[in-house]
Amino acid sequence: MDVVGSAVLVVVDGANVVGSVPDGWWRDRKGAAERLRDRLAADGLPGRPAPVEIVLVVEGAARDVASVPGVRVEAAAGSGDDRVVELVAGSPHRPRLVITADRELRRRVTELGAEVTGPRAVLG
Repeated sequence: MDVVGSAVLVVVDGANVVGSVPDGWWRDRKGAAERLRDRLAADGLPGRPAPVEIVLVVEGAARDVASVPGVRVEAAAGSGDDRVVELVAGSPHRPRLVITADRELRRRVTELGAEVTGPRAVLG
């Protein structure tokens, strides 16, 4: 099995994580998503040993955020939550961790066997 296939798939609900900190993100949603992406690329997932594959799901005004080494960015065509669920459902044979505080999304992905943790996991 290749490294990506054996790595923990970490799916980050970008809008939810960015929105969890009232730092003016709403004035520049794309910039806020880029800062989160860059933090993930630099720090990985603190406390989680490698290997991990980090996927940042973005939506709306942040759809133009590009991937960087260490973080694949997935632009949701519609609902970011639905894209997170699709990614989790599409990788049933590997460990999956979703980072979100959204209760309904937490319910949906845990039903698929994913672990869930809140935004503090990446925001410190």
